[in-house]
Amino acid sequence: MSKKITCIFIAFLGLFNLSYAQSSVAHEIGGFFGPSVMKSDYGQRNDDPSTYRNTGFAIGFIHYLNFSSNSMSSAYFKEHFKVRSELSFNQTELNHFGKWTENGNSIGKRQLRAMEGKSSILNLGAQLEYFPFRRIHDFEYTVGSFSPYLSLGLQCNFYNVKSSSSMGELGTVAATFPKYLIPSDGHSYGFSTESSSTWSIVSGVGSRYKLTPLSDLLVEFRLQYFGSDWVDGLNPNKQIFTENKYNDWQVGLTFGYIFYLD
Repeated sequence: MSKKITCIFIAFLGLFNLSYAQSSVAHEIGGFFGPSVMKSDYGQRNDDPSTYRNTGFAIGFIHYLNFSSNSMSSAYFKEHFKVRSELSFNQTELNHFGKWTENGNSIGKRQLRAMEGKSSILNLGAQLEYFPFRRIHDFEYTVGSFSPYLSLGLQCNFYNVKSSSSMGELGTVAATFPKYLIPSDGHSYGFSTESSSTWSIVSGVGSRYKLTPLSDLLVEFRLQYFGSDWVDGLNPNKQIFTENKYNDWQVGLTFGYIFYLD
C-alpha cells in the first residue's frame, strides 16, 4: 500500500508540473531518446561487460518550468534552477551472461542460457535541474554556448515484466535454475511475470547546447534506482542468496531536443 501511495503522490507532482501555468513562468517542451542498461539479477555480478549486453532503449517527453525567462531576475534560484517533469518509457530484453553460463554444457549453465526476460517501464515524475556554472539568461542569449547541469528527482514507475525459458515452463525443475525455484519476497518463486508499480530516485548529469534562440540540444547521463527488486522479473531469496544485495537499477545516455514556448 505504501508503494501505491508514493506512486500516486509522485504522479500527481509530475502532472501538476505539466499543467502549471502563471505569467511569471515560461514553458519548454521536448523529447529524448537513447540507450539504457539494466543493472539487475540477469548477468554476472560485478562483471560490467556481461551486464552491458542487457541494453535496451529509453524514449520520453519532457516539460520544463523556467522561472527566469520573463524577467531579468537576480534571484539565484530563478537563474540557476528549472523544474522538469517527465513521461518516459524504457524497454530492455534480458539474458544471463558471464562465467556461470560459459565454457560448459552442464544442466545449470544450459538453464541460465535458456532463461530470458523482458522489462517494460512507464515512468512519470519530476526533477529539479541545477545549472551551477552560468545564469540561465546568459545561456539563453548566447547561441552556440553550453550549459552543464545536475538533476535529482522522483518518479513513479509502472512496469510489466515477462520471464520465460526456451527449455520449457519456468517453475519446473527441468527448465529452472535451482535458486529461482525458492519462494522470495511474497512470490512463489525467485522469478516473476507480472505488472506492478514502484518508485525510483533519478539523478543525472548533462549539458544543454544553445542551437537557436528558441531551441536547445541536450545530452544526459542518468542513473535510476528502483524501490523494488522485481522490475527485471528476478529476485532470488535475499536471506539465502546474500549476493542479491540491491534493488534493480539502470543507467542511460540520452540525447534530446528542447523548444521554448515562451
